[in-house]
Amino acid sequence: MTNGLPTAVRLMLACVLGALLVAPAAAADIRVGAADDHPKASPEIAGEFYEAMKDVGLTENRITLLWDSAHPMTIESQDNLAAAIQDAQADGVRITLDIYPSRAKALTESRVAPARFANFVALVARTFPTVKDFIVGNEPNKSRFWQPQFNANHTRAACAAYEPVLAASYDALKSVDRSITVIGVGLGPRGTDNPVARGNLSISPARCLADMGRVYRRSRRTKPIMDALSYHAYPNASTDKLETGYAWPNAGIPDLARVKQAVWDAFHRTGQPTFEEAGMPYGPARTLKLRLNEVGWQVAIPPASRGAYYGKESVVTTDEGTQAAIYGNLIPLLACDPAVESVLFFNLVDEANLDRWQSGLMRADWTRRPSYGIVKGAIVAGQTRCAGRRVAWRHEYRPVGVHLRRPLPRQAPGEGGADSAGADLALAADRAHAGRGPEVARQARRRLGQGDPVSAEAAEARVLRLRGEGGGGAEPRAQGDVRESPVRGRKPETLT
Repeated sequence: MTNGLPTAVRLMLACVLGALLVAPAAAADIRVGAADDHPKASPEIAGEFYEAMKDVGLTENRITLLWDSAHPMTIESQDNLAAAIQDAQADGVRITLDIYPSRAKALTESRVAPARFANFVALVARTFPTVKDFIVGNEPNKSRFWQPQFNANHTRAACAAYEPVLAASYDALKSVDRSITVIGVGLGPRGTDNPVARGNLSISPARCLADMGRVYRRSRRTKPIMDALSYHAYPNASTDKLETGYAWPNAGIPDLARVKQAVWDAFHRTGQPTFEEAGMPYGPARTLKLRLNEVGWQVAIPPASRGAYYGKESVVTTDEGTQAAIYGNLIPLLACDPAVESVLFFNLVDEANLDRWQSGLMRADWTRRPSYGIVKGAIVAGQTRCAGRRVAWRHEYRPVGVHLRRPLPRQAPGEGGADSAGADLALAADRAHAGRGPEVARQARRRLGQGDPVSAEAAEARVLRLRGEGGGGAEPRAQGDVRESPVRGRKPETLT
């Protein structure tokens, strides 16, 4: 350690700074920016904020806008928001607006609420015609932002209920300006899928997308519902390494193939585009893009800056040097994924409340972390353009292991848990017999193909009994790698 920085970080900084002297200017393949509401505070703070963005080389900022169902056509702090947008565009910073309800039940407690929300989204687009990027919603797979997550019968509710809201908002935004990019979901990276969990009612990203796909298909809609997917690629813990990732069916930066496969499972052969695939010259003319609109590793606050904070830290944090190394590495990593359009750090400047987020390039007193210089160096060195091997993703016809064919229980389209038990059969079998060989797969198909539709838990329990175990299965292999399907001679199964 020297001057508080690990040796690995000092070496990375030296390499990046050296590259600044020789690297030619290069157009960025991905945009690097921030997700930060500081510019809404005042014109003075906005000016300082955008100067810092320009110094680092950040070109996009995501700003949130809350919808109040009690005042459905009122734009909160409209003058401050207008000034923040105008200042950003004067400084060459692209603005993305994320619109979502101020209350978790605002879109589910009234039948007319989704239509009113879509009308509000259109109003915002008309009010700020220079903004061309809109995120609809924020982490509907988390109870903090969407309730209920589950129905009274313990089937999933939230993401199925969110899909019509996204569809209506898509139509409303496109009616204002066809060139607007509608960005869906703002999907959280993890979920418990446990309807009786205490304090953490949430749905995993794979199952959230599956529920959205089922509702989309049943609606018989032929138009898309989003032009890009917003994903919040946080680590499971801030002490995780960049390459650590998640256990399936959750997903972080190393697991983006799972997200792409989940989108394909949900929407292939529909009017909703899926992600670009390698080696498919006759693929769809339109493809979905991935926007990582929130990325961040929380760090401990050094003594010299603690006076700018209040409250008590609520998570285990990493150190500033490790954060800098991770941020420096993730830029060239993501630049080589053709599906990724942008990556935004949450935040540029820390929130002062220690119970909130301290993952920015700057501390709450606006002093610079090591990550500030590392990210700046990576951008100036042209690391936003892929210099290595590009990610080559192809879909699989069956999610991880065996995709079972069997009748699915029919429920009303309005029910959030529609077909969740039947569709989860394959997912349960995947977890239970991943890597266990073809004989277990055949037994799983035979046993699970008998009798009436069963719950995901019962399906998994059956497969576990085949193995003589009573606990959870091993984590499946990451989705998206190309291999021969274990079930031959069958057409792909859809989520209808």
